[in-house]
Amino acid sequence: MLAIVLLWPPSPASAHLVTTGMGPVYDGIGHLLLTPEDLVPVLAMALYAGLRGALTGRRILFLLPLAWVAGGLVGSAATGIPSIPLPAVSFLLLGILLAADLRMPPDMVTILAVVIGLVHGFFNGFALKEGPGILGLLGIMTVLFVLVALAAAFVISLKKPWTRVVVRVAGSWIFASGLLLLGWFIRGAK
Repeated sequence: MLAIVLLWPPSPASAHLVTTGMGPVYDGIGHLLLTPEDLVPVLAMALYAGLRGALTGRRILFLLPLAWVAGGLVGSAATGIPSIPLPAVSFLLLGILLAADLRMPPDMVTILAVVIGLVHGFFNGFALKEGPGILGLLGIMTVLFVLVALAAAFVISLKKPWTRVVVRVAGSWIFASGLLLLGWFIRGAK
């Protein structure tokens, strides 16, 4: 028995990629849904777009997934990635916008969503190029569309003033998480 355990070949480890066993599109979906560094900024962006109204929500609904895929295609061709605290920056920026309920024009929110999509998509494209590749990016694009539609529409439907406060409190938690992520990044850089 001991010989079998010692001679049994180990299975390959995937430190970041999610393998569902259902194909590359589902691997991309699983990657987004199981990666808080990407999922939380997407939800924060959708909540903020919902606070800004239906026009902004509709713009984000289409442009965020498209920008994500565009960034992912560039990332899949990249040979290296910079070492920046991307999740911390996204959490801090989107968390403060959401918590403070800062009123930005719809065009500025759209530009912010495109930048978020391009940057996060770039890092996802780099991470997925060894696994699911472009089909994984299409899975991410699909789930992004659904998540943004549901979250933004939910916030737009909120009518009572206290419900906006609840959404803003979620933003404060996202900001606080960003501070924690930034601290971890700085500590790890020493």
